[in-house]
Amino acid sequence: MPAESDIQHVTGVSIRTRTMPQFSGSEKPRRWIKRYRTEVAASAASVLSTVTAFPLDSVKTRMQTYPYNGALHCVRMTHRLEGIHGFFRGVTAPLASVTLVRTISFSIYQRSKHDYSNWMKKHMGFCPLEHVNAAGTYPNLGTIACFGAAGATAGSCITFIACPFELTKLSAQVSVLMANQKNADPKKQAIAMSYHNKGTFKTLANIVKHRGYSGMYTGLNLHLLRDTLGTGIYFATYESSKHFLTTFLGKDAHKNPIAVLAAGGLCGIVSWALIYPIDSVKSIYQRNALMYSKGQKVPIPKIQFFRRDMYRGLGVSMGRSAAVNAVFFSAFEFLKKKINALQD
Repeated sequence: MPAESDIQHVTGVSIRTRTMPQFSGSEKPRRWIKRYRTEVAASAASVLSTVTAFPLDSVKTRMQTYPYNGALHCVRMTHRLEGIHGFFRGVTAPLASVTLVRTISFSIYQRSKHDYSNWMKKHMGFCPLEHVNAAGTYPNLGTIACFGAAGATAGSCITFIACPFELTKLSAQVSVLMANQKNADPKKQAIAMSYHNKGTFKTLANIVKHRGYSGMYTGLNLHLLRDTLGTGIYFATYESSKHFLTTFLGKDAHKNPIAVLAAGGLCGIVSWALIYPIDSVKSIYQRNALMYSKGQKVPIPKIQFFRRDMYRGLGVSMGRSAAVNAVFFSAFEFLKKKINALQD
């Protein structure tokens, strides 16, 4: 409420007026940061984790779309043909997209988990968030379902933002390999060559040129399936493992960097291990589609679990994901704690 003060009227009668409180120049930004602490922490942590692990993502994509004799062979060939720059091809797109996507994803997830928790409390008499915050409890089917549903909701929503960026990133990562690939069809070869050594925005313009504006959403169905399932598993694993470690270690996991580090690494490993064939088919389909013109039908590879070639690059992907999420969640929880500690 505005503060009240007394002043003397010209007649000498005391009257009461209201004066607005004065804020220093640093208080408005501080209030904004505290209000949007989830988004601010997620954005900063995303930039750090993306740059740290992008070379592993590049190796993973190359191994999914082209045959290599293992990860080391892929690293050696990439370095020999393209140098260090080859491992960072397309990094601009994910720096923008991953930051945006994670920020929106975490915002949707935070709201969704409270909505689902309230719904379960109202209709089932069990509140997952109250259970998690109670001392001495462990994860159960109710908490896993709540966090998984909230994660799936976030994953399905961000797919429509992430798909064009990820397609652009994939194109940049394999553009040299596409150009060197010998195609029997000269038209496909010409289209493949047109992607060679282009930046993020030129690549996006090239996709629109050959496949129209709808081409930016090539592979959307596969992307939606991957992100809905993967993000649900991702958040359910993170929250559940953090909850378990909180009780097991007898400490607040938010204040225990080892618990956050372990939960962050584990959620990346588990989610990728379970949905990797879907991601492989998405990458192969998008790579193939880049060599087709608008209106041409692109065959969709069949998703086959437990087939060996569907898991090419899985080790690299799991290592990358563990590193990315360990760095991300450590930075995320650290920044949120620092923001919460700011004076109101």
